[in-house]
Amino acid sequence: MSRRDEIECWLTDMDGVLVHENQALPGAAELLQQWRDEGKPYLVLTNNSMFTPRDLSARLLASGLEVPEERIWTSALATAAFLKSQQPGGSAFVIGEAGITTALHEAGFILTDQNPDFVVVGETRNYSFEAITRAIRLITAGARFISTNPDATGPSAEGPLPATGAVTALITKACGMEPYVVGKPNPMMFRSALNKIGAHSENTGMIGDRMDTDVVAGIEAGLHTILVLTGISDPAEIAKYPFRPDEILKGVYELLSPDPVESDEL
Repeated sequence: MSRRDEIECWLTDMDGVLVHENQALPGAAELLQQWRDEGKPYLVLTNNSMFTPRDLSARLLASGLEVPEERIWTSALATAAFLKSQQPGGSAFVIGEAGITTALHEAGFILTDQNPDFVVVGETRNYSFEAITRAIRLITAGARFISTNPDATGPSAEGPLPATGAVTALITKACGMEPYVVGKPNPMMFRSALNKIGAHSENTGMIGDRMDTDVVAGIEAGLHTILVLTGISDPAEIAKYPFRPDEILKGVYELLSPDPVESDEL
């Protein structure tokens, strides 16, 4: 694995790393500025497929973080890039919001509910029984089943919300077909991000807050992995897994140090 001082490019998760409940986390703005000053290519990654990069750029700016839309890579963009590589000019029936529909349109796909090549399920707050029924019938008829991400729940002020993984589980139960999931923890999400910025795994670092998505996918993609403790992970959570990141930091502010900080012994 590369040492931190050998890293030339960065990938970073968004929620739990740079922001928490629409508030910038300590050191996030300074780290982004440091990368800009050093001319280091970077991408901010998210499994959320609801929003376009432009939408997310605006939301981050409202949190005090300046991230241009071209520096944002979503599971929707990764899904569109994957499907374009599989079947250029194909067609898809989509359950999702503007993030995935816009990405597929820009990849040259036709969105249709008539004999599509793919059924794509992404994040939305407007799941309908009719759309889910249509997806089940199309998959049963031969459409290939794709999911932007595996997350079963999402956060809200009132508590957890059913998310993409919960809906794809319903569809799977009804039709007997498992989806191919493009987003984290599929390392394809990271590989497509590396391609986006022309980076190589041997000199790229990945910062995340989840062992089960960020860290495992980063390890499988051959990246230098850094886990921060500003999201959902704590020592008890980390201890559950048989693998470890290269570094464990309290927050991204520790990356502002010119010298690598030793990993905590957990």
